[in-house]
Amino acid sequence: MAYLADIPQEVLARAAKIKLVAFDVDGTLTDGRLIYGEDGRELKAFHALDGHGLKRLMANGVDVALVSARISHVVALRAEELGIDHVYQGQFDKRACLEDLLRGAGLAPEQAAFMGDDVTDLPPMRHAGFAVAVANAHPWVIERAHWRTSAKGGRGAARELCDLILLAQGKAEKEREHWS
Repeated sequence: MAYLADIPQEVLARAAKIKLVAFDVDGTLTDGRLIYGEDGRELKAFHALDGHGLKRLMANGVDVALVSARISHVVALRAEELGIDHVYQGQFDKRACLEDLLRGAGLAPEQAAFMGDDVTDLPPMRHAGFAVAVANAHPWVIERAHWRTSAKGGRGAARELCDLILLAQGKAEKEREHWS
């Protein structure tokens, strides 16, 4: 994975421990825009690369969770399509949500990653062992992240994280061979 060739050892060490990745949705799995149709229905665009990355993480034994302050039927549909069981919407205290999720799974914070883009994501990012910011995250989020993607939210950033975790856990080459 040439595009992940220059990852610092500290980042790889954090990624190697991950058993659960929690993602904010708006601005992380989407580009952050909120689009409403004439009928008031909300529209969101998700990147296919991100979705496949999430599926490959789960296929390789890493749990995936979506944690959002907003409530959106579109998010529930996307999660169902990808087979994501851990979907938490209407979560204004994302850190408490992550803590509950870890407790229920019997995992330590060091075994969790949280990917976000805005200040509401800072509390769970501080709790997780691996805090990740998308390329276009708010500057305060970037300052506090252990790693920042090169792709923007909704434009392949989640896939970068998925690939990094698979690389750090020695599963990337097997994935490449699977698809060759």
